[in-house]
Amino acid sequence: MAGNSYGTLFRLTTFGESHGEALGGIIDGCPSGITLDFDAIQLEMSRRKPGQSAIVTQRKEPDDVQFLSGIFEGKTTGTPIGFIIPNTNQKSDDYSHIKDNYRPSHADYVYDQKYGARDYRGGGRSSARETASRVVGGAIAKQMLSNIKINAYVSSVGPIYLEKPYQDLDFSKIESNPVRCPDEALAAEMEEYIREIRKEGDTVGGTVTCVIQNVPIGLGEPVFDKLHAELGKAMLSINAVKGFEFGSGFCGSKMKGSEHNDLYNPDGSTKTNLSGGIQGGISNGMDIYFRVAFKPVATIMKKQESLDNKGNITEMTGKGRHDPCVVPRAVPIVEAMAAIVLADFTLINKTYK
Repeated sequence: MAGNSYGTLFRLTTFGESHGEALGGIIDGCPSGITLDFDAIQLEMSRRKPGQSAIVTQRKEPDDVQFLSGIFEGKTTGTPIGFIIPNTNQKSDDYSHIKDNYRPSHADYVYDQKYGARDYRGGGRSSARETASRVVGGAIAKQMLSNIKINAYVSSVGPIYLEKPYQDLDFSKIESNPVRCPDEALAAEMEEYIREIRKEGDTVGGTVTCVIQNVPIGLGEPVFDKLHAELGKAMLSINAVKGFEFGSGFCGSKMKGSEHNDLYNPDGSTKTNLSGGIQGGISNGMDIYFRVAFKPVATIMKKQESLDNKGNITEMTGKGRHDPCVVPRAVPIVEAMAAIVLADFTLINKTYK
């Protein structure tokens, strides 16, 4: 299987399956001399881990990170940073019912067709549990980018949307509720909706908005390595993501140029920011903001038609421990991937100087 690494100079390679002994990764290209806050790294892992609230999967994993290399006396050495995250709460028998069946809209069928084999226990490599390793990489990237602020939050769940612009939100409230929506009233509504969906044995999608502030001018490599193109690739590589838009996004397609153009201030900043902080694929110093759309989880606790590995249409009902809605736990993953992209471009930008 190819495609297990991301990045050019700051590069993360991940390994492991949902029900294997451990997940893990190697971070290559991290500069030496960075004093790491291990509590901050573990906090990021706790934001992503399963079992953290009643509205997510009840798999209980501490997600404790064990660093194996690349760190000495609390500082990065410049050599590859190796780490593992042990799996401690596998219940592989929960997945015996799909050993010979493919879940609709899941990676089960295409993995089997492509590789001639699949790990049906929790989806194996296709499981969203793989993203735990990304959060480790992103947590270290964040500490490398100490002046840049990255905040993601849930902006919709199903039909419930947060309409307020991010400038009117208090990001300190993101972690005040299990949904991770900074509008407390709307968060309560979202939480209740997720609980109702779970009782029905169903799942629901949503969106995560991310805002990146204090970004220097000049990150991004035209023509094919534009900053927004890499952010899009990074976000679309996250499990269950179906869409990405930055700045004015699809709404911009409805506007006239005279309405959409961001006029300059004398210092080079712009009066508006429909460009989303990126012009010509290069950061312009304004806030970068984008939105990521997540589909409903494929595994539902309702009867539905399926396909078995003999080509027969069968009936199946999902079992095991699954998120009724992935977006609350996706927030730190979105932040992590954004941090990895920016760390990579920061190092690339230094090659010009």
